[in-house]
Amino acid sequence: MDLFPIFLKLTARRCLVIGAGNLAESKIESLRAANARVTVIAPNARERIASMAQAGEVEWLQRAFQPGDVSDPSAGYFLVVTATNDPAVNRAVYAEATSANVLCNAVDDPPFCDFYFPSVVRRGDLQIAISTAGASPALAQRLRKEINAQLPLDTGDWLADLGDLRREVLQLEPLNEERKLLLHQLASREVCGYDGCPSRVLAREHARTNPIKPGKA
Repeated sequence: MDLFPIFLKLTARRCLVIGAGNLAESKIESLRAANARVTVIAPNARERIASMAQAGEVEWLQRAFQPGDVSDPSAGYFLVVTATNDPAVNRAVYAEATSANVLCNAVDDPPFCDFYFPSVVRRGDLQIAISTAGASPALAQRLRKEINAQLPLDTGDWLADLGDLRREVLQLEPLNEERKLLLHQLASREVCGYDGCPSRVLAREHARTNPIKPGKA
C-alpha cells in the first residue's frame, strides 16, 4: 500500500471522535495535542475523557452515534475517528465520512481507514513518525521505543536554537547554493543560544562573504 506521509496542521479545525473508551482516549489526546477542536459522541466515557469535557477541553455529546453526525454541514468536521466496540457502527461512520469527503480512521480496522495514527517520538518540535500501514502497530511501537532510547533528551532544545539561527541566516544571506550549504553545515554542529556560540560566530562570518545585495532578497 502506498501512503502519503504528511504532518497536518489541525489547529482550530473541528474533529469528531465516535466512542469514548480506552482506544478513543489516546486518539483524543493526540488531536488535542495538535490543538484541534474535538467533539466526542458516546453514551458513556472514561473518567479522563469526562474530565476533559467538564473542563471544556472537548465537547461531549452524551449519546450514541446517529446517521448524519459526520455529514452535518453545520458541524464542518475536518476528520473523524471512530473507536467504538461495535464494528458495524465503526463501518457506518466510515461509510458516511466517505460520502461526505471527510477523512476517517476506524481504529484497529485498517480497510476502513483513510489515514493511520503513527507511533511518534517527540523532542520539542522534532517528531519522528513511524507507520506500518496498519500491518503491525506492535512493530511500530517497538521501533518507537528503540529510537526514543537513542535520541538525546535535549534534542528539542537544540532544534529550537538551530531554528532561531536558521531564521537569522535567512535574513542575512540570499537564496543561493552557499546559503544552502551553510544551513546543512549548521544542522551537523552543536548550536546554543548565547551570542558567542561558535556556530553563531560561523554564521555571522559566512554572511560577510555571502551578503544580500542591495535591492535583492
